[in-house]
Amino acid sequence: MSEARGGSGWGAALAGAAGGAIATIVLAVGAVQSGWAGQLVRKAMLDNPGILMETADALRDQQHAPVLTANRQAIETPFGSSWEGAKDADVTLVEFYDYACGYCKASLPVIDKLVKEDPKLRVVYREFPILGPESEAASRLALAASKSGRFMAFHDALYAAGRPSEQTLAQAAAAAGLPAAIPSSPEFDAELRRNFQLAQQLGATGTPLFVVGDRVMNGAVGYEALKEAIAAARAKNG
Repeated sequence: MSEARGGSGWGAALAGAAGGAIATIVLAVGAVQSGWAGQLVRKAMLDNPGILMETADALRDQQHAPVLTANRQAIETPFGSSWEGAKDADVTLVEFYDYACGYCKASLPVIDKLVKEDPKLRVVYREFPILGPESEAASRLALAASKSGRFMAFHDALYAAGRPSEQTLAQAAAAAGLPAAIPSSPEFDAELRRNFQLAQQLGATGTPLFVVGDRVMNGAVGYEALKEAIAAARAKNG
């Protein structure tokens, strides 16, 4: 599951890009429905639906490969202190997130577990405020905290305080030792613009959006999916 801004032209455009792999699978199934060989393939797919998901995952990875190759450094290099985990990591997990997103909040214990159990994992947080003005205000304060080396203090404090609002933002800013005023900065503008461009190229349909190695995963995919993606990335790097 993921959260997206309902009704926005930007969100609709991203949603259109995300269905490509599944549409390809549907066309492929239709193409093999005639003839005895096609019937065997179709029966195998229906008897083993996991084949469809594995094929969709492979097609999606193939679709994203050029974007990841061209933008790997930009995706995995954190802004300021917007990261946690290992300094000498061999795998980087990137999350595009929104502080107002319930699925992002639900993913917190999953990320925490992965960081605690994996001493070679780094998690990079990319601001992706798509759920309204409060989300953008939270992202700007997070970037200010990040530039001051206090990102995780603000990050944890805001999630503990609750959904972004004037009160919770002020509370989180105070906990991180920052001014409560929402900062305006060309540097922050550029970072948010870059994150939106990267997320769009990666087919984001909402938040959270995870990138691990060659995998791009929309939604709160859970511990097992992220764990598997980390293992695959580590195997490829090794």
